[in-house]
Amino acid sequence: MCLVFVCDEDERVISRQPAPGACPYCGGMVQAADVQSQWRFCFLPLYFKTKRKYFCSLCTRRLVVQ
Repeated sequence: MCLVFVCDEDERVISRQPAPGACPYCGGMVQAADVQSQWRFCFLPLYFKTKRKYFCSLCTRRLVVQ
């Protein structure tokens, strides 16, 4: 008998707003997105976590704040 457990992460964008600065690659406008991630184990939610991620609105690259 073989048991298979499914564990996955689901991300959903909650809101977007303009952020200060410009993209270093193309000079486009930067957007801040609040992303809620949810870990599930066998369709049972384990926890929720909200992160802020930054994207360029012109070239759609993910930007990292240093």
